[in-house]
Amino acid sequence: MFPTPIEKVSAPTRALYKAGLPVSLLLWLLPIIAVALTSIRGQGDIASGNYWGWPTQWQIVENYTAVFRNTPILRYIGNSFLVTIPTVIGAVALACLAGFALGVYRFKMNLVVFFLFVGGNFVPFQILMVPVRDMSLRLGLYDSITGLVLFHVAFQTGFCTFFMRNFIRDLPMELIEAARIEGASEVQIFWRVVLPLVRPALAALSVLVFTFIWNDYFWATVLIQGDHAMPVTGGLKSLNGIWVAQWHLVSAGSIVAALPPVLVFFLMQKQFIAGLTLGATKG
Repeated sequence: MFPTPIEKVSAPTRALYKAGLPVSLLLWLLPIIAVALTSIRGQGDIASGNYWGWPTQWQIVENYTAVFRNTPILRYIGNSFLVTIPTVIGAVALACLAGFALGVYRFKMNLVVFFLFVGGNFVPFQILMVPVRDMSLRLGLYDSITGLVLFHVAFQTGFCTFFMRNFIRDLPMELIEAARIEGASEVQIFWRVVLPLVRPALAALSVLVFTFIWNDYFWATVLIQGDHAMPVTGGLKSLNGIWVAQWHLVSAGSIVAALPPVLVFFLMQKQFIAGLTLGATKG
């Protein structure tokens, strides 16, 4: 079995694992800890170069109040929800339909179509910046929430289809055949047989896509220009002043912007784990 369970490896390896795990965890959390500390320190600490030390000025309430009072972060958060929720619904819905077709039906071009969905995930999205921006201008979708949603749905559908196709393909085909014998239509099979069985996978995929879209910065700055449609990830850069870098406000805004995906994960934690482990064991 690979990887070998930690209980079955040699004693030196277990000792190295126990020693290395806290160090790795600390290195991973270090940037988050730095942002959290910066969000509650005063401007004087930052000006004096006290980036990693213990704050000498505690401005917890002041910094977080200033973020909501002096910046349009609530509008940015609202825009993020307007972009993320329709994208999750659209990408997951299309992926369920495509995954059902690729996972249940057997036709000559099945693998070719599936590889097209998968292959799109390996294209570096940075090289698509100019053609996507030009296309959005020609279609009249530039600098709009609708355009950002449509492009996110297009880019996320490939990964979502790969995810759903593999889950649907692992379902017992006997259930689908039994439904056909009973006279159920393909739509009824999809709606009443397949979707209830892959509900954990849908929850896991929705959490993943929600996190991907909410944290997107690249396309938010490429396809959006004005504050009326700017998501929170792109809007955070406007929290800095024109002449003075207000990193304490940027850090506080970053913490606020990170809360929705964290809350979504914890609210759907059981479904997320169940979706990722669905089909991991047989019998």
